[in-house]
Amino acid sequence: MSETDPRHERADPARPEAEEEEPPLFQFEMQDPIEPALAGRFEDLAPRLVTALLLLAVGLASIWIGGLFFTALISLAVGLMIWELATIVRTGPRRAMLLAGTGGVTLFLSSVLPVGFGLPLMMLVPMLAIAVIRKHRRLMVFFPTAIMLAGLALTEHLTNFGFWWMIWLILVVIASDVMGYFAGRMLGGPKFWPRVSPKKTWSGTIAGWVGAGIVGLIWAIWMDAGWETIGISVALAMMAQMGDIAESAVKRRFGVKDSSNLLPGHGGLFDRFDAMLGAALMLLVIESVAEFPPIPGV
Repeated sequence: MSETDPRHERADPARPEAEEEEPPLFQFEMQDPIEPALAGRFEDLAPRLVTALLLLAVGLASIWIGGLFFTALISLAVGLMIWELATIVRTGPRRAMLLAGTGGVTLFLSSVLPVGFGLPLMMLVPMLAIAVIRKHRRLMVFFPTAIMLAGLALTEHLTNFGFWWMIWLILVVIASDVMGYFAGRMLGGPKFWPRVSPKKTWSGTIAGWVGAGIVGLIWAIWMDAGWETIGISVALAMMAQMGDIAESAVKRRFGVKDSSNLLPGHGGLFDRFDAMLGAALMLLVIESVAEFPPIPGV
């Protein structure tokens, strides 16, 4: 055959190649609003609220008492969350108990000792993880360190700024969670990160920011603080949502529904306080780089 086989035809260097079509900038999976009757629409809300109220009561009492009691409670919670994480990752019971016990004790000591002496103690947990963990070592170095820093941030926040600013932090996280829950259920819409958390939507995420901003506005007026309190509250809500997403990603990676059964029927402490951990980490940064509480008039 005299005709050239198109399969062996050489590309003309002068002819421009067709550009690949760029995917859309924003492309979301959608979540429909929940349509059943009101009685069944929020059927999982009751146990969630009961658990939240019980935890809130214990938390408020410890914040009111403050001092070593609050520090001990936070240290216990941090140790338990490290144990839950190690259990999810399947490090083995002895390693889980070693990391959890070290985390709880060193956080307590770090909170009562001068910072310069306490911080090296807190680093014992990631150093131990490097020494004794064989699989998923990076995860077991990063997450326990983040949990301990968040615990330290909570104890320092109460010590330095008192009862009402701790209540502000709690309400910011609760407002973000509750507003996000209701808005996501009722409005639906584009999903936030379906591969990690299939039920979260952008409508719920943004509603959480709005709820946190409202708390910030109330505190700015009531506590005579600067208007930056609103922006700080929104930033805390964003980081709280990232804490929630991070914990969901870990559980999904290891095929686990709940971090533990320490709270019967409702999962573990890591499930309940993942958002607070994220917010506390952000607060640690904010209080290190900015005036807090914000100066009135700013």
